[in-house]
Amino acid sequence: MHALSNASGEVVLAVDVGGTNTSCAVVASGEGGLAIRFERRYSTKAEPSLAEPLGRFISEARAAGAPAPSLLCVSGAGPVVGRTITLTNAPWGIDGDGLESRFGLPAYVINDFSAIAWGILLLDPEDPAELVQLASPDGALAVPDPSGPVVVIGAGTGLGFGYALRDGPATRVYPSEGGHACLPVYDDLTRDFSRWLERSYGFAAGAEAGVSGQGIANIFAFLTEREAEIPASAKAIRSLRDEERPAAIAGAAEAGDPLCERAMDMFVRLYARVAADAAATFLPSGGVYLAGGIAAKNLGRFAEGDRFMRSFLLGYREHVRAIAARTPVFVVKDYAISIYGAANAAISLSR
Repeated sequence: MHALSNASGEVVLAVDVGGTNTSCAVVASGEGGLAIRFERRYSTKAEPSLAEPLGRFISEARAAGAPAPSLLCVSGAGPVVGRTITLTNAPWGIDGDGLESRFGLPAYVINDFSAIAWGILLLDPEDPAELVQLASPDGALAVPDPSGPVVVIGAGTGLGFGYALRDGPATRVYPSEGGHACLPVYDDLTRDFSRWLERSYGFAAGAEAGVSGQGIANIFAFLTEREAEIPASAKAIRSLRDEERPAAIAGAAEAGDPLCERAMDMFVRLYARVAADAAATFLPSGGVYLAGGIAAKNLGRFAEGDRFMRSFLLGYREHVRAIAARTPVFVVKDYAISIYGAANAAISLSR
């Protein structure tokens, strides 16, 4: 259950289109907050369009006795142009006008990280099932400002980015392509890594090339090439399909494989520098929130030895270090955040 004020009685058909799955849910608001009343997942690549699974979902929800929605909100990966998204991770796009016409519901189309940002605003920083705050090396926890800006950064398949501004009673959520800002190199090894990436891309690589699932695979490949002799474990990982390598590298790191541990440590530190740049850019006194599955699934590596926060707190000027020190950093553990966020967005935007 997620807290949401002044929304009692609203029912939203919330949809999150991912590269693998399209998640649909009927989300109802009441005095206790938002609650999912009915949900289903469909294979994104197996569907010819969004309208097909959405039509089936509406029929299934009706048959199950779920409340009828009065609003529709769809989130997807890609820039929103008007009321459309040309998806970066699916074989079809999202057309808000077409969905509204076919299903007779007011439709909102938002970026996937806008949905996550709308969802972040519902979470309770005191609930460890929803959020885990990373402490500074001295154990201090920065206090989030409930009216301050919020930044969401999510390393998953790619690197998502979004932010929210809270101005009195008004909340505005914005998408961003900040995941493609420059890779934040900080020492000889990461500078070598940046040059290695540049040879592949033909230009200085963006942050996503190092801070994402594909980034983990890139770091691993870079470190492997520097080995005098490639270990058998590395050869086994290199034989996997591209999409299988990041999880295999993370799993091997947890099992103590030295090369994979180095790759994951470098990934975490690069992630921290992306977050530090965001803190200096947005001054997010409401917090920096690490979404996407990688941080939540590898929480121990982020927290162990203050690995993330030690890198996050570095800066070349005292006032830059002070900004980082007073910026709360949270790892998002709630995997339903996109659905709740889409519902929150629809209710808020409809007003």
